[in-house]
Amino acid sequence: MKKRILVIDDDADMCVLLNRFLTKNGYEVDTAHSGAKGIEKFKEQKFDAVLCDYRLGDKKDGKDILLEIKALDPQTIVLIITGYSDIKTAVDVIKLGAYDYITKPLIPDEVLNVLSKALHQQATGSVPSDNPRTEQTTHTSSQTKEQKASNNNNSEFLVGTSGATKELYKQIDIVAPTNFSIILYGESGTGKEVIAKTIHEKSRRSNKPFIAMDCGTLSKELAGSELFGHMKGSFTGALTDKEGHFELANGGTLFLDEVANLSAEIQASLLRVIQERKFKRVGGTKEMDVDVRIIVASNENLQDAYRKGKFREDLYHRFNEFSINLPPLRQRKNDIPLFAEFFLSKTQRELNKNLDGFEEEIMDMFINYSWPGNLREFRNVVRRSVLLTNEGKISVSTLPWEITNAIIGESSQSRSSENSNAAPAKETKVDLKDTASKAEYEAIMSVLKEVNFNKTKAAELLKIDRKTLYNKIKNYEEPQ
Repeated sequence: MKKRILVIDDDADMCVLLNRFLTKNGYEVDTAHSGAKGIEKFKEQKFDAVLCDYRLGDKKDGKDILLEIKALDPQTIVLIITGYSDIKTAVDVIKLGAYDYITKPLIPDEVLNVLSKALHQQATGSVPSDNPRTEQTTHTSSQTKEQKASNNNNSEFLVGTSGATKELYKQIDIVAPTNFSIILYGESGTGKEVIAKTIHEKSRRSNKPFIAMDCGTLSKELAGSELFGHMKGSFTGALTDKEGHFELANGGTLFLDEVANLSAEIQASLLRVIQERKFKRVGGTKEMDVDVRIIVASNENLQDAYRKGKFREDLYHRFNEFSINLPPLRQRKNDIPLFAEFFLSKTQRELNKNLDGFEEEIMDMFINYSWPGNLREFRNVVRRSVLLTNEGKISVSTLPWEITNAIIGESSQSRSSENSNAAPAKETKVDLKDTASKAEYEAIMSVLKEVNFNKTKAAELLKIDRKTLYNKIKNYEEPQ
Protein backbone atom coordinates (compact mmCIF):
# COMPACT_ATOMS: atom_id res chain seq x y z
CA MET A 1 0.00 0.00 0.00
CA LYS A 2 1.36 3.40 -0.98
CA LYS A 3 2.38 5.83 1.76
CA ARG A 4 0.31 9.01 1.72
CA ILE A 5 2.07 12.39 1.87
CA LEU A 6 0.53 15.84 2.43
CA VAL A 7 2.50 18.84 1.11
CA ILE A 8 1.56 22.23 2.61
CA ASP A 9 3.16 25.22 0.87
CA ASP A 10 1.79 28.58 -0.28
CA ASP A 11 4.05 28.32 -3.37
CA ALA A 12 1.89 26.50 -5.92
CA ASP A 13 4.93 25.67 -8.07
CA MET A 14 6.64 24.00 -5.14
CA CYS A 15 3.52 21.93 -4.48
CA VAL A 16 3.41 20.81 -8.12
CA LEU A 17 7.10 19.91 -8.20
CA LEU A 18 7.02 17.93 -4.95
CA ASN A 19 3.79 16.24 -6.02
CA ARG A 20 5.28 15.07 -9.33
CA PHE A 21 8.61 14.02 -7.87
CA LEU A 22 7.16 12.07 -4.93
CA THR A 23 4.43 10.50 -7.09
CA LYS A 24 7.09 9.25 -9.51
CA ASN A 25 8.83 7.67 -6.53
CA GLY A 26 5.81 5.65 -5.46
CA TYR A 27 4.02 7.91 -3.00
CA GLU A 28 0.41 9.08 -3.03
CA VAL A 29 0.50 12.86 -2.67
CA ASP A 30 -2.01 15.59 -1.85
CA THR A 31 -1.26 19.30 -1.60
CA ALA A 32 -2.61 22.37 0.18
CA HIS A 33 -1.68 26.00 -0.52
CA SER A 34 -2.41 27.30 2.98
CA GLY A 35 -2.07 26.14 6.56
CA ALA A 36 -5.82 26.22 7.13
CA LYS A 37 -6.49 24.12 4.03
CA GLY A 38 -3.76 21.72 5.06
CA ILE A 39 -5.28 21.14 8.50
CA GLU A 40 -8.69 20.72 6.88
CA LYS A 41 -7.36 17.99 4.58
CA PHE A 42 -5.48 16.33 7.43
CA LYS A 43 -8.70 16.06 9.44
CA GLU A 44 -10.55 14.55 6.48
CA GLN A 45 -7.92 12.00 5.37
CA LYS A 46 -5.18 9.81 6.80
CA PHE A 47 -1.56 10.80 5.95
CA ASP A 48 1.69 9.05 6.89
CA ALA A 49 3.81 12.18 6.61
CA VAL A 50 3.45 15.94 6.14
CA LEU A 51 5.94 18.23 4.38
CA CYS A 52 5.16 21.78 5.51
CA ASP A 53 6.78 25.09 4.61
CA TYR A 54 7.62 27.10 7.73
CA ARG A 55 6.59 30.45 6.23
CA LEU A 56 3.02 30.28 4.96
CA GLY A 57 0.95 33.06 3.46
CA ASP A 58 -1.94 32.81 5.92
CA LYS A 59 -2.02 33.40 9.69
CA LYS A 60 -0.52 29.98 10.48
CA ASP A 61 3.18 29.20 10.22
CA GLY A 62 4.93 25.84 10.19
CA LYS A 63 5.14 25.72 13.98
CA ASP A 64 1.37 26.17 14.30
CA ILE A 65 0.71 23.44 11.73
CA LEU A 66 3.16 21.10 13.48
CA LEU A 67 1.41 21.53 16.85
CA GLU A 68 -2.06 20.99 15.37
CA ILE A 69 -1.00 17.87 13.46
CA LYS A 70 0.72 16.37 16.50
CA ALA A 71 -2.40 17.07 18.57
CA LEU A 72 -4.57 15.30 15.98
CA ASP A 73 -2.21 12.35 15.37
CA PRO A 74 1.10 12.09 17.27
CA GLN A 75 2.26 9.26 14.97
CA THR A 76 2.38 11.42 11.85
CA ILE A 77 5.84 12.38 10.61
CA VAL A 78 6.27 16.11 10.01
CA LEU A 79 9.13 17.61 7.97
CA ILE A 80 9.50 21.39 8.09
CA ILE A 81 10.78 23.16 4.96
CA THR A 82 12.12 26.70 4.99
CA GLY A 83 14.28 29.08 2.99
CA TYR A 84 15.60 30.69 6.13
CA SER A 85 18.76 29.07 7.53
CA ASP A 86 17.91 29.65 11.17
CA ILE A 87 19.35 27.09 13.57
CA LYS A 88 17.16 28.34 16.41
CA THR A 89 14.02 27.71 14.36
CA ALA A 90 15.32 24.25 13.49
CA VAL A 91 15.89 23.35 17.12
CA ASP A 92 12.51 24.80 18.13
CA VAL A 93 10.47 22.77 15.63
CA ILE A 94 12.39 19.60 16.43
CA LYS A 95 11.72 20.10 20.14
CA LEU A 96 8.05 20.45 19.29
CA GLY A 97 8.04 17.10 17.50
CA ALA A 98 9.16 17.64 13.90
CA TYR A 99 11.12 14.69 12.55
CA ASP A 100 13.52 16.94 10.62
CA TYR A 101 14.11 20.40 9.21
CA ILE A 102 15.18 20.90 5.58
CA THR A 103 16.45 24.20 4.19
CA LYS A 104 15.92 25.47 0.68
CA PRO A 105 17.00 25.13 -2.08
CA LEU A 106 15.54 21.66 -1.94
CA ILE A 107 17.35 18.79 -3.62
CA PRO A 108 14.76 16.15 -4.56
CA ASP A 109 17.00 13.19 -3.70
CA GLU A 110 17.71 14.69 -0.27
CA VAL A 111 13.99 15.12 0.38
CA LEU A 112 13.40 11.54 -0.74
CA ASN A 113 16.18 10.20 1.50
CA VAL A 114 14.94 12.00 4.61
CA LEU A 115 11.33 11.01 3.94
CA SER A 116 12.24 7.35 3.27
CA LYS A 117 14.33 7.20 6.43
CA ALA A 118 11.52 8.70 8.51
CA LEU A 119 8.90 6.32 7.15
CA HIS A 120 11.20 3.34 7.65
CA GLN A 121 11.79 4.30 11.27
CA GLN A 122 8.07 4.81 11.73
CA ALA A 123 7.38 1.33 10.33
CA THR A 124 9.96 -0.25 12.67
CA GLY A 125 8.69 1.70 15.66
CA SER A 126 11.88 3.70 16.22
CA VAL A 127 10.37 7.16 15.73
CA PRO A 128 9.09 8.58 19.02
CA SER A 129 5.58 9.94 18.71
CA ASP A 130 5.15 12.17 21.73
CA ASN A 131 8.78 12.38 22.82
CA PRO A 132 10.38 14.93 20.49
CA ARG A 133 13.89 14.38 19.22
CA THR A 134 15.43 17.20 21.20
CA GLU A 135 18.96 16.10 20.46
CA GLN A 136 18.58 16.15 16.68
CA THR A 137 20.03 19.12 14.81
CA THR A 138 19.22 20.35 11.34
CA HIS A 139 19.64 18.41 8.17
CA THR A 140 23.04 19.75 7.14
CA SER A 141 23.94 18.60 3.69
CA SER A 142 26.08 21.27 2.05
CA GLN A 143 23.45 21.77 -0.63
CA THR A 144 20.29 21.74 1.44
CA LYS A 145 21.69 24.68 3.36
CA GLU A 146 21.67 26.79 0.21
CA GLN A 147 19.37 29.77 0.26
CA LYS A 148 17.06 30.65 -2.60
CA ALA A 149 19.35 31.84 -5.34
CA SER A 150 17.12 34.31 -7.14
CA ASN A 151 13.55 35.51 -7.47
CA ASN A 152 13.94 35.99 -11.23
CA ASN A 153 11.72 33.08 -12.24
CA ASN A 154 14.02 30.65 -10.42
CA SER A 155 13.15 28.06 -7.85
CA GLU A 156 14.81 25.97 -5.21
CA PHE A 157 14.95 23.00 -7.57
CA LEU A 158 17.28 24.79 -9.97
CA VAL A 159 20.18 23.71 -7.78
CA GLY A 160 20.20 20.37 -9.59
CA THR A 161 21.65 17.03 -8.50
CA SER A 162 24.34 16.20 -11.07
CA GLY A 163 27.96 15.69 -10.08
CA ALA A 164 28.98 18.96 -11.79
CA THR A 165 26.31 20.88 -9.85
CA LYS A 166 27.31 19.34 -6.53
CA GLU A 167 30.93 20.31 -7.14
CA LEU A 168 29.85 23.86 -8.00
CA TYR A 169 27.91 24.25 -4.76
CA LYS A 170 30.74 22.71 -2.76
CA GLN A 171 32.93 25.60 -3.92
CA ILE A 172 30.18 28.10 -3.12
CA ASP A 173 29.93 26.71 0.43
CA ILE A 174 33.67 27.24 0.90
CA VAL A 175 33.97 30.80 -0.40
CA ALA A 176 30.59 32.35 0.45
CA PRO A 177 31.29 33.09 4.17
CA THR A 178 34.53 34.94 3.31
CA ASN A 179 35.03 38.43 1.88
CA PHE A 180 37.05 37.14 -1.08
CA SER A 181 36.51 38.80 -4.44
CA ILE A 182 35.37 36.19 -6.97
CA ILE A 183 35.52 35.74 -10.73
CA LEU A 184 32.71 33.64 -12.23
CA TYR A 185 33.45 32.08 -15.60
CA GLY A 186 30.77 30.48 -17.72
CA GLU A 187 29.06 30.44 -21.07
CA SER A 188 26.10 32.69 -21.76
CA GLY A 189 22.96 31.47 -20.01
CA THR A 190 24.66 29.36 -17.32
CA GLY A 191 23.24 31.50 -14.50
CA LYS A 192 26.19 33.60 -13.35
CA GLU A 193 24.00 36.24 -11.69
CA VAL A 194 22.01 33.54 -9.89
CA ILE A 195 25.24 32.05 -8.52
CA ALA A 196 26.50 35.50 -7.49
CA LYS A 197 23.29 36.12 -5.58
CA THR A 198 23.50 32.67 -3.98
CA ILE A 199 27.00 33.51 -2.72
CA HIS A 200 25.70 36.82 -1.36
CA GLU A 201 22.79 35.18 0.46
CA LYS A 202 25.13 32.66 2.10
CA SER A 203 27.56 35.36 3.21
CA ARG A 204 27.67 37.55 6.31
CA ARG A 205 26.46 40.38 4.08
CA SER A 206 23.17 38.68 3.27
CA ASN A 207 21.08 41.30 5.10
CA LYS A 208 22.66 44.07 2.99
CA PRO A 209 21.98 44.93 -0.67
CA PHE A 210 22.88 42.78 -3.65
CA ILE A 211 23.35 45.04 -6.68
CA ALA A 212 23.97 43.70 -10.21
CA MET A 213 25.34 45.68 -13.15
CA ASP A 214 25.74 44.51 -16.75
CA CYS A 215 28.93 46.17 -17.96
CA GLY A 216 28.40 44.88 -21.49
CA THR A 217 25.49 47.22 -22.19
CA LEU A 218 27.07 50.50 -21.05
CA SER A 219 29.00 53.08 -23.03
CA LYS A 220 32.28 54.48 -21.68
CA GLU A 221 30.48 57.69 -20.73
CA LEU A 222 27.67 55.99 -18.82
CA ALA A 223 29.77 53.36 -17.04
CA GLY A 224 31.37 55.87 -14.66
CA SER A 225 28.01 57.38 -13.75
CA GLU A 226 26.43 53.95 -13.18
CA LEU A 227 29.29 52.73 -11.00
CA PHE A 228 30.10 55.85 -8.99
CA GLY A 229 27.05 58.09 -9.40
CA HIS A 230 27.13 61.71 -10.50
CA MET A 231 26.38 65.24 -9.36
CA LYS A 232 23.74 67.45 -10.93
CA GLY A 233 25.14 69.32 -13.92
CA SER A 234 28.32 67.21 -14.17
CA PHE A 235 27.50 66.42 -17.80
CA THR A 236 24.73 67.03 -20.33
CA GLY A 237 21.62 65.24 -19.11
CA ALA A 238 22.70 65.09 -15.44
CA LEU A 239 19.58 66.86 -14.19
CA THR A 240 19.77 65.56 -10.61
CA ASP A 241 22.27 63.96 -8.25
CA LYS A 242 22.41 60.20 -8.69
CA GLU A 243 23.68 57.37 -6.49
CA GLY A 244 25.92 54.87 -8.24
CA HIS A 245 26.05 51.11 -7.82
CA PHE A 246 28.84 51.31 -5.24
CA GLU A 247 26.71 53.52 -3.00
CA LEU A 248 23.66 51.34 -3.49
CA ALA A 249 25.63 48.19 -2.65
CA ASN A 250 27.46 49.64 0.38
CA GLY A 251 27.79 46.96 3.04
CA GLY A 252 26.64 44.26 0.62
CA THR A 253 27.72 42.73 -2.68
CA LEU A 254 28.27 44.32 -6.09
CA PHE A 255 28.06 41.97 -9.06
CA LEU A 256 29.67 43.17 -12.30
CA ASP A 257 28.73 41.06 -15.31
CA GLU A 258 30.81 41.11 -18.52
CA VAL A 259 33.48 43.09 -16.67
CA ALA A 260 35.99 42.66 -19.52
CA ASN A 261 33.99 45.21 -21.52
CA LEU A 262 34.88 48.11 -19.20
CA SER A 263 37.14 50.76 -20.74
CA ALA A 264 40.74 51.25 -19.55
CA GLU A 265 39.74 54.52 -17.84
CA ILE A 266 36.94 52.89 -15.87
CA GLN A 267 39.19 49.95 -15.00
CA ALA A 268 41.70 52.40 -13.47
CA SER A 269 38.95 54.09 -11.42
CA LEU A 270 37.67 50.71 -10.29
CA LEU A 271 41.14 49.65 -9.14
CA ARG A 272 41.46 52.80 -7.01
CA VAL A 273 38.10 52.15 -5.33
CA ILE A 274 39.06 48.56 -4.50
CA GLN A 275 42.46 49.60 -3.12
CA GLU A 276 41.38 52.64 -1.11
CA ARG A 277 37.72 51.81 -0.45
CA LYS A 278 36.88 55.40 -1.36
CA PHE A 279 35.38 57.03 -4.45
CA LYS A 280 33.99 60.28 -5.79
CA ARG A 281 30.85 60.76 -7.81
CA VAL A 282 31.33 61.97 -11.37
CA GLY A 283 31.61 65.75 -11.10
CA GLY A 284 31.90 65.57 -7.30
CA THR A 285 34.68 66.60 -4.92
CA LYS A 286 33.68 64.74 -1.75
CA GLU A 287 35.26 61.34 -1.15
CA MET A 288 32.87 58.65 0.10
CA ASP A 289 33.84 55.55 2.06
CA VAL A 290 32.52 52.28 0.72
CA ASP A 291 32.58 48.66 1.87
CA VAL A 292 31.45 46.16 -0.76
CA ARG A 293 32.30 42.62 -1.76
CA ILE A 294 32.87 42.40 -5.50
CA ILE A 295 31.91 39.44 -7.66
CA VAL A 296 32.61 39.71 -11.38
CA ALA A 297 31.67 37.53 -14.32
CA SER A 298 33.06 37.13 -17.80
CA ASN A 299 32.62 34.89 -20.84
CA GLU A 300 36.24 35.70 -21.68
CA ASN A 301 39.19 34.42 -19.66
CA LEU A 302 40.45 37.54 -17.88
CA GLN A 303 43.99 36.13 -17.63
CA ASP A 304 44.08 35.86 -21.43
CA ALA A 305 42.54 39.34 -21.67
CA TYR A 306 45.28 41.01 -19.61
CA ARG A 307 47.98 39.13 -21.54
CA LYS A 308 46.52 40.58 -24.74
CA GLY A 309 46.48 44.06 -23.19
CA LYS A 310 42.67 44.26 -23.07
CA PHE A 311 42.40 44.17 -19.27
CA ARG A 312 44.53 45.53 -16.43
CA GLU A 313 46.70 42.86 -14.85
CA ASP A 314 46.64 44.52 -11.41
CA LEU A 315 42.83 44.69 -11.51
CA TYR A 316 42.67 41.04 -12.57
CA HIS A 317 44.70 40.00 -9.53
CA ARG A 318 42.45 42.09 -7.27
CA PHE A 319 39.43 40.22 -8.58
CA ASN A 320 41.02 36.78 -8.72
CA GLU A 321 41.09 35.89 -5.02
CA PHE A 322 38.85 32.97 -5.97
CA SER A 323 37.40 31.81 -9.28
CA ILE A 324 34.52 29.46 -10.10
CA ASN A 325 33.74 27.84 -13.45
CA LEU A 326 30.02 27.32 -14.06
CA PRO A 327 29.42 24.09 -15.99
CA PRO A 328 27.38 24.35 -19.20
CA LEU A 329 24.07 22.50 -19.34
CA ARG A 330 25.49 19.84 -21.68
CA GLN A 331 27.73 18.74 -18.78
CA ARG A 332 24.75 18.50 -16.42
CA LYS A 333 22.56 16.06 -18.35
CA ASN A 334 21.23 14.44 -15.16
CA ASP A 335 19.70 17.82 -14.26
CA ILE A 336 17.87 18.28 -17.56
CA PRO A 337 14.65 16.35 -16.69
CA LEU A 338 14.44 18.29 -13.44
CA PHE A 339 14.86 21.65 -15.19
CA ALA A 340 12.29 20.60 -17.79
CA GLU A 341 9.69 19.84 -15.10
CA PHE A 342 10.44 23.13 -13.36
CA PHE A 343 10.12 25.28 -16.48
CA LEU A 344 6.98 23.35 -17.47
CA SER A 345 5.36 23.97 -14.10
CA LYS A 346 6.28 27.66 -14.10
CA THR A 347 5.01 28.26 -17.64
CA GLN A 348 1.79 26.31 -17.12
CA ARG A 349 0.95 28.52 -14.19
CA GLU A 350 1.73 31.62 -16.23
CA LEU A 351 -0.41 30.46 -19.18
CA ASN A 352 -3.11 28.79 -17.06
CA LYS A 353 -2.59 25.38 -18.67
CA ASN A 354 -2.61 21.83 -17.30
CA LEU A 355 -0.65 19.55 -19.62
CA ASP A 356 0.43 15.95 -19.06
CA GLY A 357 4.17 16.49 -19.26
CA PHE A 358 6.58 15.60 -22.09
CA GLU A 359 6.57 12.75 -24.57
CA GLU A 360 9.54 10.43 -24.08
CA GLU A 361 11.00 11.36 -27.47
CA ILE A 362 11.18 15.07 -26.67
CA MET A 363 12.87 14.40 -23.32
CA ASP A 364 15.48 12.29 -25.15
CA MET A 365 16.08 15.23 -27.49
CA PHE A 366 16.45 17.59 -24.54
CA ILE A 367 19.12 15.31 -23.08
CA ASN A 368 20.99 14.82 -26.38
CA TYR A 369 20.94 18.46 -27.54
CA SER A 370 24.08 20.53 -26.82
CA TRP A 371 22.22 23.65 -25.51
CA PRO A 372 24.60 26.41 -26.66
CA GLY A 373 22.39 28.94 -24.86
CA ASN A 374 22.31 26.80 -21.69
CA LEU A 375 19.52 27.31 -19.13
CA ARG A 376 18.29 30.52 -20.74
CA GLU A 377 17.79 28.74 -24.08
CA PHE A 378 16.25 25.69 -22.36
CA ARG A 379 13.74 27.87 -20.52
CA ASN A 380 12.71 29.63 -23.73
CA VAL A 381 12.28 26.32 -25.59
CA VAL A 382 10.03 24.88 -22.88
CA ARG A 383 7.97 28.08 -22.74
CA ARG A 384 7.48 27.94 -26.51
CA SER A 385 6.47 24.26 -26.37
CA VAL A 386 3.94 24.88 -23.61
CA LEU A 387 2.47 27.79 -25.58
CA LEU A 388 2.05 25.59 -28.68
CA THR A 389 0.46 22.64 -26.81
CA ASN A 390 -3.22 22.86 -25.87
CA GLU A 391 -3.71 19.47 -24.26
CA GLY A 392 -2.06 16.13 -23.60
CA LYS A 393 1.70 15.74 -23.71
CA ILE A 394 4.22 18.10 -25.29
CA SER A 395 5.56 16.61 -28.54
CA VAL A 396 8.64 17.07 -30.71
CA SER A 397 6.59 19.08 -33.22
CA THR A 398 6.62 22.05 -30.83
CA LEU A 399 10.42 22.36 -30.84
CA PRO A 400 12.11 25.15 -32.83
CA TRP A 401 13.93 24.15 -36.01
CA GLU A 402 17.35 24.94 -34.49
CA ILE A 403 17.02 21.98 -32.12
CA THR A 404 15.45 19.44 -34.48
CA ASN A 405 17.93 20.29 -37.25
CA ALA A 406 20.85 20.12 -34.83
CA ILE A 407 19.75 16.69 -33.55
CA ILE A 408 19.21 15.44 -37.10
CA GLY A 409 22.59 16.83 -38.13
CA GLU A 410 24.35 15.12 -35.21
CA SER A 411 22.60 11.83 -36.04
CA SER A 412 23.63 12.15 -39.70
CA GLN A 413 27.24 12.76 -38.68
CA SER A 414 27.11 9.72 -36.41
CA ARG A 415 25.73 7.55 -39.24
CA SER A 416 28.37 8.89 -41.62
CA SER A 417 31.06 7.96 -39.12
CA GLU A 418 29.64 4.46 -38.80
CA ASN A 419 29.42 4.08 -42.56
CA SER A 420 33.02 5.20 -43.00
CA ASN A 421 34.12 2.21 -40.92
CA ALA A 422 32.01 -0.24 -42.89
CA ALA A 423 33.16 -2.20 -45.95
CA PRO A 424 32.93 -0.14 -49.15
CA ALA A 425 29.98 -0.76 -51.40
CA LYS A 426 30.59 -2.37 -54.78
CA GLU A 427 29.07 0.53 -56.66
CA THR A 428 28.55 4.12 -55.48
CA LYS A 429 26.45 6.71 -57.24
CA VAL A 430 27.32 10.27 -56.29
CA ASP A 431 24.93 13.20 -56.68
CA LEU A 432 27.26 16.23 -56.67
CA LYS A 433 24.42 18.71 -56.25
CA ASP A 434 23.06 16.83 -53.25
CA THR A 435 26.54 16.46 -51.73
CA ALA A 436 27.24 20.18 -52.12
CA SER A 437 23.88 21.05 -50.57
CA LYS A 438 24.58 18.83 -47.55
CA ALA A 439 28.03 20.35 -47.11
CA GLU A 440 26.56 23.85 -47.25
CA TYR A 441 23.87 22.89 -44.73
CA GLU A 442 26.45 21.48 -42.29
CA ALA A 443 28.62 24.61 -42.64
CA ILE A 444 25.69 26.91 -41.93
CA MET A 445 24.53 24.87 -38.92
CA SER A 446 28.07 24.76 -37.52
CA VAL A 447 28.39 28.55 -37.69
CA LEU A 448 24.91 29.09 -36.26
CA LYS A 449 25.73 26.91 -33.25
CA GLU A 450 29.04 28.72 -32.81
CA VAL A 451 27.28 32.12 -32.49
CA ASN A 452 24.33 30.79 -30.46
CA PHE A 453 22.02 31.08 -33.52
CA ASN A 454 22.58 34.83 -33.93
CA LYS A 455 21.72 35.04 -37.62
CA THR A 456 23.31 38.46 -38.16
CA LYS A 457 26.67 37.26 -36.83
CA ALA A 458 26.33 34.00 -38.75
CA ALA A 459 25.73 35.86 -42.02
CA GLU A 460 28.85 37.98 -41.42
CA LEU A 461 31.01 34.92 -40.74
CA LEU A 462 29.61 33.09 -43.79
CA LYS A 463 30.17 36.22 -45.90
CA ILE A 464 26.61 36.29 -47.19
CA ASP A 465 23.86 38.80 -46.54
CA ARG A 466 21.20 38.17 -43.91
CA LYS A 467 18.40 37.71 -46.47
CA THR A 468 20.35 34.99 -48.30
CA LEU A 469 20.94 33.18 -45.02
CA TYR A 470 17.22 33.28 -44.19
CA ASN A 471 16.33 31.94 -47.64
CA LYS A 472 18.80 29.06 -47.33
CA ILE A 473 17.47 28.16 -43.88
CA LYS A 474 13.92 28.27 -45.22
CA ASN A 475 14.87 25.91 -48.05
CA TYR A 476 16.36 23.42 -45.60
CA GLU A 477 13.17 23.43 -43.55
CA GLU A 478 10.98 22.65 -46.57
CA PRO A 479 10.55 18.95 -47.47
CA GLN A 480 12.88 17.92 -50.30
